[in-house]
Amino acid sequence: MNGQGSAERMLTAAEAEKIVQQAAAGWQLDGKRVLALIPDHTRSCPLDLLYRLAYEAIAPRAKCLDVLVALGTHPPMPMDAIYHRVGITPEQHRSKYTKTRFFNHAWNDPAQLIEVGRFTKKDIRELTDGLFEMDVGVSVNKMINDYDLLLILGPVFPHEVVGFSGGCKYIFPGIAGEEILNFFHWLGAVISNPKIIGCKYTPVRKVVDRAAALLPIERRAFCMVVRGHDGLAGLYAGTPEEAWSAAADLSRQVHIEFKDQPYHTVLSCAPKMYDELWVGAKCMYKLEPVVADGGKLIIYAPHIHEIAVAHDKTIRAIGYHTRDYFLKQWDKFKHYPWGVIAHSTHVKGIGKFENGVEQPRIECILATGIPEATCRQINLGYLDPASINPVDYANREAEGILHVPKAGEVLYRLKNAPPELGG
Repeated sequence: MNGQGSAERMLTAAEAEKIVQQAAAGWQLDGKRVLALIPDHTRSCPLDLLYRLAYEAIAPRAKCLDVLVALGTHPPMPMDAIYHRVGITPEQHRSKYTKTRFFNHAWNDPAQLIEVGRFTKKDIRELTDGLFEMDVGVSVNKMINDYDLLLILGPVFPHEVVGFSGGCKYIFPGIAGEEILNFFHWLGAVISNPKIIGCKYTPVRKVVDRAAALLPIERRAFCMVVRGHDGLAGLYAGTPEEAWSAAADLSRQVHIEFKDQPYHTVLSCAPKMYDELWVGAKCMYKLEPVVADGGKLIIYAPHIHEIAVAHDKTIRAIGYHTRDYFLKQWDKFKHYPWGVIAHSTHVKGIGKFENGVEQPRIECILATGIPEATCRQINLGYLDPASINPVDYANREAEGILHVPKAGEVLYRLKNAPPELGG
């Protein structure tokens, strides 16, 4: 494995270039067809730099270096947005980056998917430490059959479903089909966000890595650790598993902030890259562990007007509820997509459902462009975003109020957390 990183300083462009060049020099690339997987706009990283460096190191030797946006279930990116993501213009694409074609993954189009294997009940029992016992089909975008090497280009952050994002997660759910992605998202929800997020090796990570091993294609990765919007604290190259492991170790240092005490009020401000609640909800996931029992977390995002483009109908049907609300009424909800149910529980947070009464531990409140009536319908709180001045929440930690100007990527934890909050 090649790479370096530091929690104390940023890598220079020259250092990043050296890592990419050295890694590519050791790979068998001559005449190979390479398919790169990249994140969409909802992940902060200097992808423009990494794409350029990867192209310069790989394209001269490879037959092609095509790019597939690993969308998971996110909406497809228009071509102008893809160009912006990788930092090139249409003219540069035609004149300089001629060995690249760009594609979007389509998770819900069976014609674009191929099954690469199946997990047996025994497999799932082993991978989930006995939580589940069921057969699960593993399908991915069939484009992998047209290439010799799958190359992952993406960042690593604490993640609510898998523990830390990145690595093979760019395949599952990045370019996966519904069955496997619905299964492991629900697995993460059953374990719960506070017990998963920021933990390196989780049952979900075991599922993701084992699924990736079923692919009939060589796999490599460049895993970034990002500070701020596009500062590069670390860059690691190798197999997806080993590059991710090194990046996750650095991410633990860079992306987790420990607090001495919980807060009764948290104003979690969503950056513009989160353009629907489906992704803006990360502002809840990363901060739930530091909200006091009975406290409130406000997702402040006046620019968000959609619940979820791909999942709106389902979310309106089931609403946002705690895990136990669904588990204790499973026959009523099990036919809904499990990945959407998982999202619902993460947004609502942990809590109880006893004698038909739901008791969330905290209150999640939307201060977004989503109307109040819709918020009530989906079982979330509402505040008029015009009534909020984020400055009024700043520098008040001593009063039990936390203001996070750019939420969603840094995880906040308590130094002495109880077990249910990841302690």
